[in-house]
Amino acid sequence: MSRKITINPSTTYQFIQVFNGILELTDKEMQVLSKFIDLSTTINLCSASNKRAVAEDLGIKEANTLNIYVKRLKDKGAIVKTKNGYRVSKLLELNEKVIIEIQKQ
Repeated sequence: MSRKITINPSTTYQFIQVFNGILELTDKEMQVLSKFIDLSTTINLCSASNKRAVAEDLGIKEANTLNIYVKRLKDKGAIVKTKNGYRVSKLLELNEKVIIEIQKQ
């Protein structure tokens, strides 16, 4: 038996929430990631200008605090280190149609 469920999230944060059962991000990690994705116009998702904008938008005063969130996002597989910095995981690319198949064993 096969079922199809269509989800149409209206924000990046809601899109990330759909995959949070897989990624196991905290609420704050989802907020940080969604801001990075929404602000990113460069190859490097976590560029210095994006970090400043995310920190300001979320009221994060210490640069090191934001770096801790970036490390957690990398460790959990939400972002991936590249030669140019960081990019969002393929799972979370907004321009892709994602199909998840769950099989009972």
